[in-house]
Amino acid sequence: MPTRGGLVMDFTRMNKVLEIRPHDLQADVQPGVLRKELNRQAGKHGLFFPPDPGADATIGGMIANNASGVQTVKYGATKDYVLRLTVVLPQGDVMYTGCKAGKSSSGYDLTRLFIGSEGTLGVVTEATLRLTGIPSHHLAAIITFDDLESAANAVAVMIGSGLEPAALELLTPELIGLMNREEGLGLSEVPTLFCEFHGISKAALLETSSLARELTESCGGTSFRSGVEEREREDLWRARHDAWETIHRAHQGKETLIVDVAVPISRYPEMVVFSRQLVGERKVTGYVFGHAGDGNLHVVMMGDPGDEEEWSALEDINERIVQRAVELGGTCTGEHGVGIGKRKFMHMEHGRSYQLMRGISALVDPKGLMNPGKIFI
Repeated sequence: MPTRGGLVMDFTRMNKVLEIRPHDLQADVQPGVLRKELNRQAGKHGLFFPPDPGADATIGGMIANNASGVQTVKYGATKDYVLRLTVVLPQGDVMYTGCKAGKSSSGYDLTRLFIGSEGTLGVVTEATLRLTGIPSHHLAAIITFDDLESAANAVAVMIGSGLEPAALELLTPELIGLMNREEGLGLSEVPTLFCEFHGISKAALLETSSLARELTESCGGTSFRSGVEEREREDLWRARHDAWETIHRAHQGKETLIVDVAVPISRYPEMVVFSRQLVGERKVTGYVFGHAGDGNLHVVMMGDPGDEEEWSALEDINERIVQRAVELGGTCTGEHGVGIGKRKFMHMEHGRSYQLMRGISALVDPKGLMNPGKIFI
């Protein structure tokens, strides 16, 4: 989205998986490669690229935004899987960062500098990615609670126990009700955790499931349904991935303002309760949910940008939630990036290091050519 005109660079045709090296657990790719296509080719070798933002994003876009998603709690974000980059700088110089070794202590980590820079420092034209083995067994569970605080507390307990769920999602009754009406899921409209475990054997997963049941029941869990059939498991995750589209479709004529914060796991229950109460007090249409396993909270609110009073209320809720998240040691954006919408929160979160970021940007791109108007005000 241009802030003051410019040229758009389209990498659609730079879409080749250049090489997959199964013995190194690595792949060399161009930026226009789609995530699902990479996994289709890597899957022939029993491997996959774990970051999953839901959408079939390009690898270049995922690198630019440090994309993550529902599996971040176990596998990490895009930054954890990028070993080496080829980058074209604003002046036209070609630079290589990182290496193909599994680790390095050699100098500054320039690869990480470019990951999440949202196109403000240079153009990625090739990347070496780390792959991992496809898990041989999956186990999904649906866990219900009487109240939202108990559900959020269970998240902290499960993560603290070392169970290592592959995905752990928190859904509120409002969102489940909407998903039931739009997708026909037939779920109980109570605070719910969607949980998935990956393992090397069915026996190991059953043992993990048994411990998860004990822990969640101690936190007030009212039901624990594991061993979800494959078809239902796919339907549940599809519905979760499509949550934004479902919300938008159900509120025709309205636009969405999406809150995307992340906090330490121990403060997640507090953040969830605070956000839901705030939405209720202001009497706006909003849905609270998130990637609970890594402390990432989303609030999707609906309103009319043309109604100044209504939209102002949504903006105020967004600011208060972000401010609270930062106070708790968190961030203004867990996975959606800064772009234009979160620029105003950058100094609040980063303090003096915000000026260092600006200085790095000015050093690499003194003319401000790369994605101008993003990240920095």
